Amino acid sequence: MRWYGIEPFPDLAAVEARIKTLIDLRRQTNPGTSWAITTRHHGALIGTCGLFAWNRAWRKCSVGYEIAKSAQGKGYMQEALTAALSWGFHTMAVNRIEAQVHPNNLRSVRLLQRLHFVEEGRLRQAAYWGNRFHDMLQLSMLREDWPR
Repeated sequence: MRWYGIEPFPDLAAVEARIKTLIDLRRQTNPGTSWAITTRHHGALIGTCGLFAWNRAWRKCSVGYEIAKSAQGKGYMQEALTAALSWGFHTMAVNRIEAQVHPNNLRSVRLLQRLHFVEEGRLRQAAYWGNRFHDMLQLSMLREDWPR
C-alpha cells in the first residue's frame, strides 16, 4: 500500500469494503472495472489492476494497479496491464488511458514506460495520504501508441 494512495487496511472488514467498492465501479456515473491478478498454478490473489474514471464522451479513462511485494519483479503486472490496456482500447473504445504515479515509485514508472506510456509532467501536491501531500507524475498512452 506504500504507493497506493490510501492507508493500509486495518482489518478484514476494511478489505471486504474495498472489494465491494471495486465491484461497484461498474455502476458509477464514470464506471470502471477491476480484475484480480492470480498465479496460474496456485490461484493465489497477488494483486489487482483496473480501468476507472471512464469518461465516455471524452473517450478516456485511468489505470490503477497494485501487487503484493512477494510478486513484484516477476512480470505479472506487465502481463495483467497488457490485457487491461487492450481491453480498454478495444472494448471500451477509449483513445487515452491516464496513469498517476508517485515519482519515487520507480518500478511503476519504468513499467508504464515499457508499456509505451509517455510522461506528461508533475502534478504538484496532487495526492494526500500518510498525513502529507505528495506530488504525482502524470503519464498517458494514446490508442495510436498502443502497439497491439
